[in-house]
Amino acid sequence: MLLIETSKRLIATLPAACLTLIMLYCATTNASEHAMTQFYSNEADLESHYVDTIQPWWQSDVVQGQLSASDGLKLHYAYVLHPQSIGDIVISSGRIESLIKYKEFMYELYQQEYSVYIIDHRGQGLSERMNDFPQRGFVEDFDDYVNDFEQFYTEVVKVNSRHQPILICHSMGSAIGALYLLKNPHHFAKVVFSSPMFGIKAPLPQWLADVLISTGIRINSVLSVKPWYFIGQTDYLPVPFALNTISNSKIRYQLFRQEYDAQPKVKLGGVTFKWLRAAIAGMNRIEEHARDIQIPVLMLQAGNELVVDNEAQDRVCDKFPHCIKHRIENAKHELFMESDEFRQPVMSYLQAFLQAD
Repeated sequence: MLLIETSKRLIATLPAACLTLIMLYCATTNASEHAMTQFYSNEADLESHYVDTIQPWWQSDVVQGQLSASDGLKLHYAYVLHPQSIGDIVISSGRIESLIKYKEFMYELYQQEYSVYIIDHRGQGLSERMNDFPQRGFVEDFDDYVNDFEQFYTEVVKVNSRHQPILICHSMGSAIGALYLLKNPHHFAKVVFSSPMFGIKAPLPQWLADVLISTGIRINSVLSVKPWYFIGQTDYLPVPFALNTISNSKIRYQLFRQEYDAQPKVKLGGVTFKWLRAAIAGMNRIEEHARDIQIPVLMLQAGNELVVDNEAQDRVCDKFPHCIKHRIENAKHELFMESDEFRQPVMSYLQAFLQAD
C-alpha cells in the first residue's frame, strides 16, 4: 500500500506534458509489438493458418479483375485496400508466377496496414497467352510487360491508392520493374528487388548463347509458327521438393504446388528462344542505365542462388545511386517463400525499408 500511495503522489507531481509523452510512448510500443507479432507467418502453423485465415481473407477482402491490354490481351489482376492504409504496395512477380502464389505475402503486408496490388504478366498466371501454345514462356519484347504494367498502374493502382506507391519486385518482375522505373521515374517512392533477374545463370558463355538464340529464332520462323523452346526447356514439370532449386521450405513449396494444381491454367513451362532474346536485351538495358534510377533501392540477394546471376546484381546495385543490399546466406531464389530462418530476416529488412523516411 505504501508503494502504491507513493506512486500516486509521484504521478500527481508530474507535469501534464510528461504524462502525455509517457502514455504516447507506451501506446506506440504496444502497437509496434502488436504489429510485429502479426507480421510474419511461421512454418509451424502455416498449413492451418493458410486454410483457416489466409484463404478466407483472400475470398472476402481481395478484389480480382481483368483489363484489356493495348493489343486486346486480357490481363488478370488483384488488389486489397486496407481501410486505414499507411501505404500502397505494388508487386511485380517473377516468371511462371501468378498472383495466387502471393496470398501469404499479401496477407502479411495487409496486416501491416498496406493496400496491395498485383498483376499477372502477359503470357502467364491467370492472364491470357499470346498464342495457341500456353505452356511456352513467350514474349516479343520486355517493353510489352512494361506497357501492361503502366496500364495497370494508371487504371487500377492510381485510382485507388492514397499514397505514392512502393514497388516490390521478384526475379523477372525486377527486370520489368527496373525497366518501368527507367520509363516512369516518378511513379514510385522506393523499390525492392528480391533475387532480381539482372542476369541469368547459364552453362554457356554469352557469345555462344547469343549465336544459338539468333540461329534458333531464324530457323523457327521458317519451319514453324509454334514458338520453339530454348535448348533443354520443356513443358511445366512439377519438380519434387527434394529436387527443387527455389526454396528450403517444404510447407511453402507444398502450398505453392497445391495452388497451381487447383488452377491448372497458371502452369507454365520453360522459355522460348524469343523470350530469352527479349530478356537479354532488357537486362542489358537495365545495367547500362541503372544510374538513372534515383529512388531508394533495397536489393535482397539469395546466397545459394541457382536461377539468376548474383554478380550481375552486384554490378547493378553498385550503379544505383541509392542501393542497400542484404545477402541472405544459404537462402535459395524464392526469398518470400523460403524457410523461416531465411525468410524472417528478409521480412525484417523489408519492414525496415518500407518504414524508413
